[in-house]
Amino acid sequence: MGLMDKLRGELIDIIEWLDDSRDTMVWRFPRYQNEIKMGAKLVVRESQTAVFVNEGKIADVFTPGTYTLETRNLPILSTLKGWKYGFNSPFKAEVYFVNTRQFTDMKWGTQNPVILRDAEFGVVRVRAFGAFAARVVDASRLLRELVGTDPQFRTEEVQEYLRQLMVGRLGGALATAGVPLLDLAAHQDAIGRRLAAVLTEELAEVGIAIPTFVIENVSVPPEVEQALDKRTSMGAVGDLDRYTRFQAANAMEAAANNPGGEAGAGIGLGMGMAMGQQMARSMGGGAATQPAQPAPAQPAAAEPPPLPGQAQWYVGVGGQRQGPYDLGALTEQANAGALGADTLVWRTGMAQWQPAGQVPELASVLASVPPPLPPQ
Repeated sequence: MGLMDKLRGELIDIIEWLDDSRDTMVWRFPRYQNEIKMGAKLVVRESQTAVFVNEGKIADVFTPGTYTLETRNLPILSTLKGWKYGFNSPFKAEVYFVNTRQFTDMKWGTQNPVILRDAEFGVVRVRAFGAFAARVVDASRLLRELVGTDPQFRTEEVQEYLRQLMVGRLGGALATAGVPLLDLAAHQDAIGRRLAAVLTEELAEVGIAIPTFVIENVSVPPEVEQALDKRTSMGAVGDLDRYTRFQAANAMEAAANNPGGEAGAGIGLGMGMAMGQQMARSMGGGAATQPAQPAPAQPAAAEPPPLPGQAQWYVGVGGQRQGPYDLGALTEQANAGALGADTLVWRTGMAQWQPAGQVPELASVLASVPPPLPPQ
């Protein structure tokens, strides 16, 4: 083997990248002071882009395929090198392989809560987390803006930048979506698609797109969760008056089944007298030939008239009327989160239902609600 053959054998004749990682976005082909042979093979696989850089300037970009490096395949590099007549000589250039597949194992989350204004709950602090996918769509811009001369650019070097950008846009997306807090779960997909489009447009300057943005969960502080649970329980109960009478009847039945106690004996005797009076009224209608006369309307025994000087209030929850309540009961409702400034109320003498926050008499009731706890 001659000297020229030995030197020719030291030149690089195959340029390729077999990615054995799952997080490398850009990889620089190592030359180790070797020159690239004119006529060498360049192998660019699917989901890859090869970029040639000469003396700090981006020259030629190759999409997937197999190429024989010649002056006709390297028009920009040939111009920079001055190969006007296709001189068949080795050359030195940096070759960067850019991974263009989707990187799907990327997470995001809000370290601090995002403050939203909800029509039903007022000002609410929410937290959210999820996942997203990133893809390189412009290899040249990525090299110029983010990679520089880094020989191996990984997702961890850009993930924190992307996460901060997403969290910064999340609050605006939730606020402009116009979706109530209780309906956010049903609109998470639509909000995620909107955020993906906004982020892709903003990241176009660095050559990155966000094809997928997933909101996995939106959570609220514990005190808001407790208020939601109480509101759900009240909605499941329905008419509180009927529920109260039902609970009282169950308590009377349980006490009557305990003959050893004085309370049980008294309640059982009272129930027996009430049943006897009801049977007497049903059997004392007179002769069968006489037509039945409608009984005069009797006031409901389960709802005694209010005490003098006590205003009785009714509350509208979920399209149903609940009450009556005195001011003490309304204060308990407010402390439990079931009564707010936007809750509709009514009492005798009012022309129509009004929000509790617009009724001066209830200012002291609403003022008794403790403020939310400061963020931890």
